[in-house]
This record gives sequence, structure tokens and C-alpha cells, in this order.
Amino acid sequence: MKVSEFISPDDEKEIVKAIKEAELNTSGEIRVHIEHKCTGDRFDHALEIFEKLEMHKTELSNGVLIYVSIDDHQLVILGDKGIYDVVEKGFWESTRDEIISQFKAHNYKQGLINGILEAGKQLKQHFPYQSDDTNELDNEISKG
Repeated sequence: MKVSEFISPDDEKEIVKAIKEAELNTSGEIRVHIEHKCTGDRFDHALEIFEKLEMHKTELSNGVLIYVSIDDHQLVILGDKGIYDVVEKGFWESTRDEIISQFKAHNYKQGLINGILEAGKQLKQHFPYQSDDTNELDNEISKG
């Protein structure tokens, strides 16, 4: 499946809108990366993408990557060190479940939107929005 078949340009606009909406509740930064095939271990690869996108450079180390490999049916939700220093085990389960339930029904756009909004809600608990918050990372979907 091509990335353009997974999400259309209009879908992409709605997903970016969801990222902006989610980030209104938190100082956390959310990115989505979509590619066809995951090479090697999915967590190691997602970490490589995380670093390539310079997500580790946020002031509070509170960046989150939602990584999707279309052909391999792989999903990784990866948070930066600042998040893992304060959250309990299983913190991302509700976000993962939101995404997977929609993906199983081939509702890829809605899965990403639901997951992004859930991630924003989860991040708000530990990283609430600050009045002087700036958008530290690009909201656009990256593609491999």
C-alpha cells in the first residue's frame, strides 16, 4: 500500500489539525512518521527516526513519536526521556488501543487522529500547556 493510499492529502491535513489541537492541551510535542517497511527492530528503527527528526531537542524532553510501518503492520509510540521519567508503566496503552482499533477497521486517518488526541490528553497530566509555550517541532507528517 502506498502512503497516499494509507492517508490522502486531505486526511493528512486533518491529522495535522489534530496534532495542533492536541498540543493546545500540553507542552508536549507530537509527531507522526509513516513509511512502507520497517528495517530491523521496530523500536530501534523508531528511535532512529525520533533522533533524525530531532525530537530529543525539546526543552522538557517531552516529544512523542507515533511511528507507523504500513506494509509490516508495525506501530510504535515512543516518548522522550522527560516523559518516561514521570509516567507509569503502560502510559501509552490507551493511545495504542485507540489507534489499533481504528486501523483494524481500515480507518487509518481516524486511528491516527484518535491516537493523537489521546496522546495529548495523556501528556496533559504531566506536561500541561503553558501560556508561554512555543511549538518546538514541526507538526507535519514525516514520511519514509
